[in-house]
Amino acid sequence: MPLKSGVYVSMVVDLDGTLIGKGQTVSARVLDAFVKLPDDLLVSIASGRPPDEVIAFAHQLGLGSPQICDGGATIWDPQSERPIWRSTALPPTHTQEIFATLDNLNLAFVATHPDGSITSVAQVTDWNLTRITAMELEERLADELVTQFSNPDLDVVKMFLPASGLWGVNFACAGVNKGVAAIKLAQMMGIELSRMIAVGDSYNDLPLLEVCGLRIAMGNAPEELKVVADFVAPSVDEDGLATAIEEFVLPRL
Repeated sequence: MPLKSGVYVSMVVDLDGTLIGKGQTVSARVLDAFVKLPDDLLVSIASGRPPDEVIAFAHQLGLGSPQICDGGATIWDPQSERPIWRSTALPPTHTQEIFATLDNLNLAFVATHPDGSITSVAQVTDWNLTRITAMELEERLADELVTQFSNPDLDVVKMFLPASGLWGVNFACAGVNKGVAAIKLAQMMGIELSRMIAVGDSYNDLPLLEVCGLRIAMGNAPEELKVVADFVAPSVDEDGLATAIEEFVLPRL
C-alpha cells in the first residue's frame, strides 16, 4: 500500500551525543520515547562506531531497519548482522600516510575492514580499509589533522566524543559520510529523502541533516548544525532526543 503523502516514514539518529551521553547508555526517558514511535516508522542509527557496537544498540531499541555504521562507510542489517552495503576502500597511499602520522603522534585509532576492525598498525594484513578514526584528541589537534589531510580524495571530519569530552577525526574515501549513506539507505528502503527525519549533534552529522527532509539538532551541537535545523532539542544530558520525539516528531507523523 502506498504511503500517505507528506508523512515522515523514516528517522535516522546519531548515537554519541544524541542517543547516548557520557554514561554510554540509553536513558529511561529516551527508551520510553522510542516506545511511543509508531511501529511502521523505520528507525536507523547513524554512527561513527563499528558495526558490532551499533548493532548492539539497535537490538536494545528493537530496530529492524538497516543501520549506518563507520561514519557512513557501511550499512548493516541488524537481523542478519551482516553488511548490506560498503563504501569504496581508502586509497592505500593515503591510508599509509594517515597511519604514519597517527603512529608518530602516538594516537589511538579504530580502523574498519571487511572482516572487522583493528586498533594497531601491527594488525594490518592488507590495506583494504574503509574507515580510520583517530580517537581521544584535544580539539586543537583534531583541527590540525583535518587541515593536514584536506584532500579531494578523502572525506575528513572531526566529531565530539561525549564520553571523554575529547574529539575524534574520521578518515574515509571522498564522498563517504552519513549523508551519502542516508541516500543509499533511502534507495534500499524505497523512500524519498524528503520523508526522512535526521537527528544529530556534531560536525559529522551535518551531511546527514543536509540531505533529510526534517532536521533536528541537539542543544549540545555546534552552531553549524543548529542553523540548518528545523528544531533544536535540549542537550543529550537533558534527554533532548526524548523531547524532540515527544514535542516535534510525533505531532508530524
